[in-house]
Amino acid sequence: MPYALRDALGQIASLHREPVAGAQSLSPDHPEVRAFLGRDPDAARFASMDADLVRVLEDLIDALIRRNVLNITDLPPEAQAKLFDRKHFREGMQAHALTLFGALTPHLGSSSVVHTDWNAQADADLRLPPTVS
Repeated sequence: MPYALRDALGQIASLHREPVAGAQSLSPDHPEVRAFLGRDPDAARFASMDADLVRVLEDLIDALIRRNVLNITDLPPEAQAKLFDRKHFREGMQAHALTLFGALTPHLGSSSVVHTDWNAQADADLRLPPTVS
């Protein structure tokens, strides 16, 4: 059973496993305890929706760049850096994932090999220009 110490506004300031002077005993499933620990289902759902929206925005930016509506250099350097960091992080995660559609597959009826790379154009579009010092 967690023991909560509250601040001057009545919000949980800290949780303790053992009784502490001035602490209130609360159920582990108490909404304030769950929120304090970051286990609030509404907050988790909202964070998940934010992450999904970020991915949509990344895909939108990629599409605008591919269609020459937007140049990556039109964005502030900080935004460029963040986009590239996320893109490279995603690529690193995908390198460890099961590859179903990007693998080398033999072409039916011939001995040639077809390589399907769904992100080749997006990768080319998002290359950083050389930096000038």
